[in-house]
Amino acid sequence: MNELDKYEPFVGEGVLRELRLLGEHLAGKRVLNINSTRVGGGVAEILNRLVPLLNEVGLDSRWEVIHGTEDFFVLTKNLHNALHGKPYTFTAIDQETFNLTTRQNLERLNLDADVLFIHDPQPAGLIKARETRTGSGWIWRCHIDVSAPAPGAWEFIAPIVERYDMSVFSAPQFARPLVMPQVLIAPSIDPLSDKNRELSQSEIENILRRLGITSDKPMVTQVSRFDRLKDPAGVLAAWKMARQRVDCQLILAGGGATDDPEGAQVLKEIREAAGSDPDVHILDLPPTSNVEINAIQRASTVIIQKSLKEGFGLTVSEALWKGKPVIAGAVGGIPLQVTHRYSGILVHTVEGTAFWIKQLLSAPEFANKLGQNGREHVRNNFLLTRHMRDYMLAFLYLSHPSENVIQL
Repeated sequence: MNELDKYEPFVGEGVLRELRLLGEHLAGKRVLNINSTRVGGGVAEILNRLVPLLNEVGLDSRWEVIHGTEDFFVLTKNLHNALHGKPYTFTAIDQETFNLTTRQNLERLNLDADVLFIHDPQPAGLIKARETRTGSGWIWRCHIDVSAPAPGAWEFIAPIVERYDMSVFSAPQFARPLVMPQVLIAPSIDPLSDKNRELSQSEIENILRRLGITSDKPMVTQVSRFDRLKDPAGVLAAWKMARQRVDCQLILAGGGATDDPEGAQVLKEIREAAGSDPDVHILDLPPTSNVEINAIQRASTVIIQKSLKEGFGLTVSEALWKGKPVIAGAVGGIPLQVTHRYSGILVHTVEGTAFWIKQLLSAPEFANKLGQNGREHVRNNFLLTRHMRDYMLAFLYLSHPSENVIQL
């Protein structure tokens, strides 16, 4: 069986026929994806599954990663935070660090492709290559919310971004005014990946035992990087408030990524804040711990994603896919995944998060209904096959901008 055929139970035969038809019209097109890390974060997870599927339907798809020094990734983390609104003053040294890393990667990478698909700000400077090569189409895929950047942040990256042929954002409210065509494509989860596939109860119990977690109390869980914008400190504070009324345990599970140098400090701070409370489990997991995360989510009673800023927040769709009630910050792309009190709960404060933890633990029928509705919403909108279709349509448009895209 081809890999694509394995998705038929989730999306139906018609969706797969559509993908293969698009593949016929893109047959042989060379698509090169470039981002900043192969492990950690939703972008790497998506590319790991999407690139082989594009090859299966007839494209020549590759994936490369830029290299950089610690100074470069400190800078791009500051840029990431500033694009989300955190104040930061960019200097001439920052500009030179960015430019130097770009030049080094231009010398190292083979950019021979029909479509250069560049993900996020870190590798955006590679567009400089079009000064000496023609015939390729360039797409900048922005996975973060850049609608309200701090002063100087958008100005740092805009002169680079504006040289692309097309930009892709995850939601309408994320975008910036740009002269090139803009495409809105939400990210997705893969129902067949280790993070989302079905697990037996014995698998779940064995993994929990190995991680030192017992299921004798309801589990309230957040799975995310240890990142201040994910607000693990706020989750801990909300759980402490809720526990005064409902006995439960807290799981904070996550890790870092090679392009995020802040993670270790945030992890240290949250461990200090938790102290020695036996009902708090802080798990610093390797980025390949997909089955472990799957088991933790499936064992959880309530799942939280209390982001203060968010690009899209795929951990929300991952939790909803498992039929779990989700409490999430009403920021970024999360409201596209959660309709308040229908497919989950949207919150703005620590106190609101604590209130809904108590409510959902005390009303299991309501919590279960939220989870059921959330799973169907993900099935219809946020599975990998829909994501693949949208990207292929963007490639078609870029290849034939003056023609009508094929009617499906």
